Amino acid sequence: MSDPATNPTPADRSAPAVDLRGVIALLGGFPALSGIDLRVERGEIVLVAGPNGAGKSTLLNVCAGLVPVARGHAEVLGTDLRGDRGALRHRIGLLGHRNGLYADLTVAENLAFWADMVGANEAETAAALTSAGLDGRLSSVRVSALSAGQRRRTALAVLLVRRAELWLLDEPHAGLDPSGRDELDDLIRLAVASGVTVILASHDLERSRALAGREIVVKGGTVSEAA
Repeated sequence: MSDPATNPTPADRSAPAVDLRGVIALLGGFPALSGIDLRVERGEIVLVAGPNGAGKSTLLNVCAGLVPVARGHAEVLGTDLRGDRGALRHRIGLLGHRNGLYADLTVAENLAFWADMVGANEAETAAALTSAGLDGRLSSVRVSALSAGQRRRTALAVLLVRRAELWLLDEPHAGLDPSGRDELDDLIRLAVASGVTVILASHDLERSRALAGREIVVKGGTVSEAA
């Protein structure tokens, strides 16, 4: 039986992916982001730009429910971030410097592990492998033997298996060669075409602007729409 958290209600589906109004978020008891207003509709790709240390990663972590919201209205996928965030655990996929993969398992074994966790069937797992270009020989390769781009695509394939509706990607292109970046972008576009919403923080602005439909800027702990 699938986890109820993976089966959102109709009200959840009609809500924006992210709805932050006047949000103050705390890190170590101190405001890390202040007065944040951000609305992201379902199926959007939004680029988060800004200088180092501006709070881009913090914003992604707020959306993932990992950084406490001290004040303001904060809903993600129709769920109040100041309430029970457990219902969001499978519906959000956060990919940062750690890919969350088991290095000693093969690509297929990593996907099978998560498929069992969320009740995904073999067809869904096979479709995720194909979408990520990891079917065939690569599916039986241990994660530890993959290239950086292949590992990144495996991590996104896991999000497909988990049926994650909101992808929060922190520097997804970092460390990838041009071919790996192209393959990653193709997978992101494919996921969005199926209804996934993507928020990505990146310093690779030229590439990310070609991918995203909107750009916001984080600076000094505040968020604004790019000019």
